[in-house]
Amino acid sequence: MANPNRQFQVADAAAQQALARAQPLATLVIAQEGALHVNHIPLYLDPTRGPQGTLIGHVARANALWPLLPQQAVAVFHGPQAYVSPSWYPSKALDGKQVPTWNYATVQAHGALSAFDDPARLRAILHTLSEQHEAHRADPWRVDDAPPDYIDKLLRAIVGIELAVERWEGIWKVSQNRTDTDRAGVVQGLMAEGTSAAEDMAALVLGRLMG
Repeated sequence: MANPNRQFQVADAAAQQALARAQPLATLVIAQEGALHVNHIPLYLDPTRGPQGTLIGHVARANALWPLLPQQAVAVFHGPQAYVSPSWYPSKALDGKQVPTWNYATVQAHGALSAFDDPARLRAILHTLSEQHEAHRADPWRVDDAPPDYIDKLLRAIVGIELAVERWEGIWKVSQNRTDTDRAGVVQGLMAEGTSAAEDMAALVLGRLMG
């Protein structure tokens, strides 16, 4: 577990998987012969495969990751994050004993990572990924929009990967260790920052404050 403080741990599987879906670019890490191999790969979750679901994506055939598989791995999904100023805490006026911190939400998916290069499975991945990320567009791009021989060439240049999730671990550090008054101050301070990242974190802190 990335943070030993139990009050920041989130065990709700629905919340964990929702973050993974909302922020699909994962930091994928494996260890091999004492060396760490780190890749940043978009992964989509198939909740129907395995008791904890399966994360699926692809890498370039030239990527040094897939020849090392199968291997245990962890995929880290990064949610909202923001700096928190001690000046936002009303309690600072009492004794000044406050310091800066950083709020964040992350999810780790641990499990067995494997590779495959079956063309039909790879093509299905391309269809699924494009359909997921293009669905909200008025004129969504589809794999079939590209020439078939072009797609066939690209398929030969990639390798599929899938992580059979064995456990999820969620960390939501969203000021829940502060008083209600200080959390309200954090929300106000974040909203005043005027950035989307700060507003996203304010929403998480407000969720804790209201719930």
